[in-house]
This record gives sequence, C-alpha cells and structure tokens, in this order.
Amino acid sequence: MTPYSISTDKLLTLKGIQQIIDSNATLVLSDKAKQNIVTCREYLDKKMASQKDPIYGINTGFGSLCNVIIPDNELEQLQTNLVMSHACGMGEEVPMEIVRLMLLLKIQSLSYGKSAVQLQTVERLIDLYNHKVYPIVYEQGSLGASGDLSPLAHLSLPLLGMGEVNYQGNKYQASVVLKQLGLEPIKLKSKEGLALLNGTQFMSAYGVWCLLKSNKLNSLADLIGAISLDGFDGRIEPFKDNIHIIRPHKGQLQTARAIREILNGSEILAQKKVQVQDPYSFRCIPQVHGATKDATAYVTSVFETEINSVTDNPTVFPEDDEIISGGNFHGQPLAISLDFLSIAIAELGSISERRVYQLISGIRNLPAFLVAKPGLNSGFMIPQYTAASIVSQNKQLCTPASIDSIVSSNGQEDHVSMGANAATKCHKVIENVEKLFAIELLNASQAIEFRRPLKSSPKIENLLSEFRKLIPFIKDDKIMYQELEATLQFVKTITI
Repeated sequence: MTPYSISTDKLLTLKGIQQIIDSNATLVLSDKAKQNIVTCREYLDKKMASQKDPIYGINTGFGSLCNVIIPDNELEQLQTNLVMSHACGMGEEVPMEIVRLMLLLKIQSLSYGKSAVQLQTVERLIDLYNHKVYPIVYEQGSLGASGDLSPLAHLSLPLLGMGEVNYQGNKYQASVVLKQLGLEPIKLKSKEGLALLNGTQFMSAYGVWCLLKSNKLNSLADLIGAISLDGFDGRIEPFKDNIHIIRPHKGQLQTARAIREILNGSEILAQKKVQVQDPYSFRCIPQVHGATKDATAYVTSVFETEINSVTDNPTVFPEDDEIISGGNFHGQPLAISLDFLSIAIAELGSISERRVYQLISGIRNLPAFLVAKPGLNSGFMIPQYTAASIVSQNKQLCTPASIDSIVSSNGQEDHVSMGANAATKCHKVIENVEKLFAIELLNASQAIEFRRPLKSSPKIENLLSEFRKLIPFIKDDKIMYQELEATLQFVKTITI
C-alpha cells in the first residue's frame, strides 16, 4: 500500500480524503512539508532568543490573559498547562471516524510551516493516525471561534502521554498505548500547545464527514424517490429535459436526468396514466433534490478551502519576519455552511416523508397502508408516524447555530461562531435522513409489489431483488422495528 504524502503542493479534496479512507492508507510528510515545519520552528527559536517583546501565546497568557508576560523558563510549562486546562469537553464521545479525520486535517494544517511546531510533534500525530490510535474527544465544549479549543485539547493530550485513546477496539490510557508502541511523550516547546489547540479541525472533520455522506444521500434520494414514483404509478413528463433546460439550475437538471435513467425500461411507467399530474412530492423531485445538490456543492467549496488552510493563531511568517495574531481560527464560514447543509439535507428527508404519506393513503389502486386487509392489519400506518417524528426533529435541529454567540474569556472573545454546535447538529440531521430513506424504501418496495405483474425498470428490479433477500413482502402485521432496522442496514450498503 502506497502511503499518502502530505504535501503543500497539492490540494486535499473530498474525493482525495475518500480515497485515503477507502484504501486505508498511511500518512507521510513530503520533504517539502518537513522543510516548511523545520524552517518555521527555527525562525521562532531565533526570534525568541533575539527579542523580549511580548508575542501573544508564545510568552504571554491566553485569551483575556494576553497581557500577562511569562518568564522564559516557564514557556514549555505554559504550553503543557494550556493543553491540560482546555481538555474539558463533555457529552458523547466523538465517533472514531471523525477523530481520524481530525488527525488528518490537523496534520495537513500544520504541514504548511506557519505554526512553528516541532517536526516531531507533527510526526507523532502521524504515528497516532497510522497506528489507528484515536484520542477520546467529546462533542461538547467548542465555541467554534478561538478554534475548536476543547476538542483539539483532547486530541492533543495523547501527544503528552495523557488522556485516553481508542486502540484496537478498546479504551486505554494514552500512556499505556504509547509505551506499547515504543513512543515517548512529546515535550512541547513555546507556541506548540496553542498551535495544536487553535484551529478548526473539529468543525472541519464533521463537515467533511457530513459532505461525504451527503453526496451519497443525494444519489440515494433520487434512487429511492424513483422507486416511490413507480410504486405510486407516477408520470415521467415532469422529468423531461426540455422543462428543466428553461430553468437550468445544475442540480435540477442533474436530478431529472438521474430519475429518467433509473426508471428507463419500467413497464409500470410505460402504462397509460389516469391522473393528469402528481403531487408535488413526486412532481417536484428535480426542483427539491436539485436545490440540495446545489447547496451541497457550495458547502463543498467552502470546506475544500478550509481543509487546505492554516487556521491556528498566532501565525508565523519566516519569509516576512512577522508573527501575526489574527482570527483565522474563527469558524464563521464553516458555521454558516454547516447550517446551510443541515437545512438542505433535511429537505430531502421532508419530501421523502411526504412520498411515504402518499403511498399509504389508499389511492392510485394501492390498498390503505399498503396491506391487503387494512383494518385487521395496520400495515405501514405507524412507520409514517416514525418518519414524521424524525422529520420534525430535523426541523428543530435546523435552527441555525451560526446566528448565536456568547461572550467568553472576559470579553476578549466577544463574538463566536458556534460552528461546533452546527457541526454536531448537521451530523444528527444526516443520520436522521438516512433513516427516513430506509422508511421510504420499505414503503416503496411494498407498493411496487401491488403493481405486479408489471415490472419496474431493470435497475430498480435488480435492487429490489437484493432487498427481498433480506426483507420479505409484508402480508400481515409483524413487529416493524426489526424490518426498519434491517432496511436501514441495507440502505447503508447500497453503492451508488
């Protein structure tokens, strides 16, 4: 397996990250990245030896303590204290796949040589990544403004031989795993703790995960929506190219073409239709799904900029002989984008639930609640309740986090992005929409069976053939949560 080389000469993309994950690639620093890191550290060491003026976070306290000067003999302890004191997260543990992304993105950010960290510090982060040692990080604690301080402190504790980690499926003290791997704890030098803690890698990692998942959900929405359309005996005319060319939003055109391709060859679609038009949840699939695709594309552009950026503070410019205290750690671009993505993806779930409602309504020659003996059987009545509950929760989760702010650090940090809350909310919305698609697929596949002997398209029939190996047609009432969970697991395996 060829390691992935962290290099400032190439952009890290969502596609590239997916390839790193799928190939289980290890990481290495390019020679240029190593030189960038070493040059910046050497510059700071020389600067500190030649001047005694206060430099924020290097020989001063942090936040509102920025005017407190720290003696030279306490600078290393200052950085260790910073990591320990800021590791105060609470709540649920961050999923390991997101912690893995946090490590990758922190390594990428430090590789530009603007953070004045030691080379061995970055290489130790790579050791954690390559050995699949994932620090225990907690969801709550970041304001998304001075960077993701608390989550990144938890990410950094194992570098010092502190904190806890997940390793080989179990939770250990970091010191135990480091000893097992023959790795000595790092002794932080001036500026390093701040470089590790300032940054947007918690928000960014969640955003990357959400976008990778969103790309699949956008395709699943079209696939499952097409099955529902055929199950509902819907019309194809609203998906013809000419109607979308005169309103040529990219996502709208893309969606209409995808639906036509998925339904190509359907006998159900080809039969004569009685209805003149379909409800909006079917007829307006291109407009609704398409808008979400366009929103996802915009959010992708924001995050692909962010993951190729330096977001700690202060920033060191050896080439300009400057150390600048700025605000690149502020998560506002990410907070707004994550709120936008939450809204966009939630709408896929909202329109999905409406299609489910139409399918169980006892119209279009479908039995009420999609069972042959409604009354004796409740059939698919209550899964729609579940869908409605999830859709409603998503509406609540889509209240923007980015419009909120709370003053912190004695007023020094007087505007914060709340991007971390936007990130964890978006994660929940996306997980919810995946559940909604499972409910829709279970209903849509049931509806298709009532169209027999007519067949849907070859693509849909192939999918349903695999689906029926796990989830049979439901003739009489049964315990439904088991069917829903099995369908959810099937949805997760669908390759697009």
